[in-house]
Amino acid sequence: MELTHLDKRQNPKMVDVSAKDSTHREAIARGKITMNYEAFCAIKEQKVKKGAVLQTAIIAAIMGAKRTSELIPMCHPLFLTSVKCETIEIANENAFILEVRVKTYGQTGVEMEALMGVNIGLLTIYDMVKAIDKTMVLSEIYLVEKSGGKSGHFVRQ
Repeated sequence: MELTHLDKRQNPKMVDVSAKDSTHREAIARGKITMNYEAFCAIKEQKVKKGAVLQTAIIAAIMGAKRTSELIPMCHPLFLTSVKCETIEIANENAFILEVRVKTYGQTGVEMEALMGVNIGLLTIYDMVKAIDKTMVLSEIYLVEKSGGKSGHFVRQ
């Protein structure tokens, strides 16, 4: 098996995508943060001292998606054409799901950007609410769907 991020001398390299066709590419990722009831209510009622938690998490998710190539080695810098985020409340679990949808037109996919957005958004929630609950858990971070490119369409079952 040939590793794509190592050259013949086993030195790291960035994959050459210059011969690949540019296509519309999209990825959706999702993750969950679970917390105690007090923290959950504080977020819902916008009573967290640091400000509007979910709105700030969305901004952070967008920023995280845009800066993915600065943090993940060998990740190509991409021109993102859209980053959209949605938060979903799960009251019976004292949890929120953050979903990030990223689009581009280019030679490589946006899965890492969507996943990075989810992680940064969830970490922002943690940071803003940790004074209320230090036991919060980030979990179930995964790729939901991706389209475009040679590998085609993927949907998690």
